[in-house]
Amino acid sequence: MTTSKSYTEKEILEELDSTFYGVTGRYITNKSDYSYIFFLDLEHGYSNTVGSRIHLYADANRWAVVFEKSAYQNRGGYADIELDYVGNCIEYIKESSYEDNRISNMESVILIPSDEFARISKVGGKNELFELVSLKSDSVKVRGEMVKIEHDPSLYKALGIQPNELSSSDESIGFPQLIRYLNEVNPDLLRAREIEIRRYIPKNIPKIMVIDEFHFSSFYNKSIPPSKQELYQLIAKILVSRDSALWKPTQKPNNHWSNWESGYL
Repeated sequence: MTTSKSYTEKEILEELDSTFYGVTGRYITNKSDYSYIFFLDLEHGYSNTVGSRIHLYADANRWAVVFEKSAYQNRGGYADIELDYVGNCIEYIKESSYEDNRISNMESVILIPSDEFARISKVGGKNELFELVSLKSDSVKVRGEMVKIEHDPSLYKALGIQPNELSSSDESIGFPQLIRYLNEVNPDLLRAREIEIRRYIPKNIPKIMVIDEFHFSSFYNKSIPPSKQELYQLIAKILVSRDSALWKPTQKPNNHWSNWESGYL
């Protein structure tokens, strides 16, 4: 882990740009054979986005940005929180094998494992087997806690959630829709805990703020890196000054899942 004696807005934005483009920045001194660098992406085709937040930490010498995204992973069949780390004090996640060394800035926190989704899954025809909740299932285990499953489609529709993505006539609840509903009615249930967020940053670095609502720009528009976006320019100012009062965005928040198409592959 490398820690500089001081840092600037320019340095922060350069590191965010590097991460945005998927390359290792200045703080990874031991280059591994393979680097897996992640950045906040609300449009991933294999991931039905549920919630997102940004956590800011800083002191005189250290800074860290932690992107948080909860989602249903439609290829793995589980729900998790993805935490993406950027900063000058990150303990990058490392894995070694006889073939190669790997380093990553992403940690996954499981919310609902695949076997739990299998337990509550609807059984029937081919389409019915695809990510639909059985009417016989009255609860789902989230982080080890049994949570009631609501089957009334009107409750979902009232929150702008269509019951499922398969059929307008079959109003069985889909897996992604169940998680989105739970997030709307009980967001703390699906949010990362502070101990989880701090796993790869110094335990004593002060937390400056959490940004729950923000203006997101597509991760796939590579012509607009973080250094050109108001969101990250404000983040850099807040980290350098360690003053959350500087959070005064002019752009309308749009990071709610309903504003972005995801999980379509």
